[in-house]
Amino acid sequence: QVQLVESGGGLVQAGGSLTLSCAASGRTFSDYAMGWFRQAPGKEREFVAAVSWSGLSKWYAASVKGRFTISRDNAKNTVYLKMNSLKPEDAAVYDCAAAGKGYSGSSSPAAFDYWGQGTQVTVSS
Repeated sequence: QVQLVESGGGLVQAGGSLTLSCAASGRTFSDYAMGWFRQAPGKEREFVAAVSWSGLSKWYAASVKGRFTISRDNAKNTVYLKMNSLKPEDAAVYDCAAAGKGYSGSSSPAAFDYWGQGTQVTVSS
């Protein structure tokens, strides 16, 4: 089992920045690719970004590419999501998730095995 705990959510003005963190425990962090998803009220869960176990490969949703940056620190068992130029439509509950080493960039939630509890991001206009 992998336990994931997100932090860093909050209220930010449009155009502002926020960095989310996700701390992992339970198994070897570097055995897993990591991803971020988000879900706004009344909408389906949406892929945001993912990073390979090594950190060398990264994938982004078109809606966040160029504004968000995913990174990981395997020594700290933590994955980050740096969000710049936030828009009201970025407001959602953001979840981090872990996938096995075979992960190759799928945006499907089904590709991920473990999930955190989520952190709320609110963007005021």
